[in-house]
Amino acid sequence: MGVQIAVACAVVVLGIVVAVFLFVISQVKPSELFEPIPDTNNLDVSAEDVLRAAVILGIVLIILAGALSWFVTRRAVRPLGEALRIQRSFVADASHELRTPLTVLDARLQVLQRGLSPDDPSGATVVELRRDTKSLIDIVNDLLEAAEVEAANTNRVVATQLNPVLELAVDSMRLIGEEKAVRITIEDSEPVWTYLAPTSAHRCVVALLDNALRFSPDGSTVVVTVAATKSTVSVTVRDSGPGIQGIDPARVFDRFAHSGAAIDGGGSTRSGFGIGLALVRDIAVRQGGSVRVLESSASGTAIVFSVPRAR
Repeated sequence: MGVQIAVACAVVVLGIVVAVFLFVISQVKPSELFEPIPDTNNLDVSAEDVLRAAVILGIVLIILAGALSWFVTRRAVRPLGEALRIQRSFVADASHELRTPLTVLDARLQVLQRGLSPDDPSGATVVELRRDTKSLIDIVNDLLEAAEVEAANTNRVVATQLNPVLELAVDSMRLIGEEKAVRITIEDSEPVWTYLAPTSAHRCVVALLDNALRFSPDGSTVVVTVAATKSTVSVTVRDSGPGIQGIDPARVFDRFAHSGAAIDGGGSTRSGFGIGLALVRDIAVRQGGSVRVLESSASGTAIVFSVPRAR
């Protein structure tokens, strides 16, 4: 790419030299070009001519430089696009191949766990194995969903009501919250519509709730709020955890981001943010929206997900 840009710059410089040479030659009469004894007064160029030629030459060079830059950039990016397509295809294929044996492994561990007596010393190890297997399955599922979401066309023209999708996602995550006695509540909202696909909206809400439940202390409450303006629809998920620690809040949307500090004061000891929040950002950006950390302190964290409102 550096060589191509260097060649493009050389072409532009050469064009300048040639243009100036041709302009100067055009100001000399043909009969005076090959005089045996050159006349020093042959060249007659006014300041107005020079200014006019400079303006025209500048416009032409700007257009030429833009065209060359566009051409070089397209040639440089084309291999990257192909590599990204191959990478997504590989991630999807690998995830499909890994998900089935991991699910079978978890099922066999369940059978083993049921066959153990309550006082069997291997019981705790089997529980840890099931927990680790579940984590692997979640990662594989996230990778698969990332490949499928990125490859899908999200330019929808059909409006979707967000409220039922939100309620369905909350109902499904309430079961997980019950394990820690964490309540999930939805603040009442008027019906809102968006062009975001129902599956994508469900995935975003589930990812935000999963993150909130992971860091919420036992017995706390996660609050989901829906707000709408003339142009946007926002979903805010607020927890009562210890806040984001050891990492810039903006970086929690990076894939597999990890904080550099242990989580204290309640919530899970896991300091990783997985791929769920990264998926939320990808979906929001492709839809023309955004996701950000609204606030984060010792009293909790609030993350707001916004997308354009259907009109």
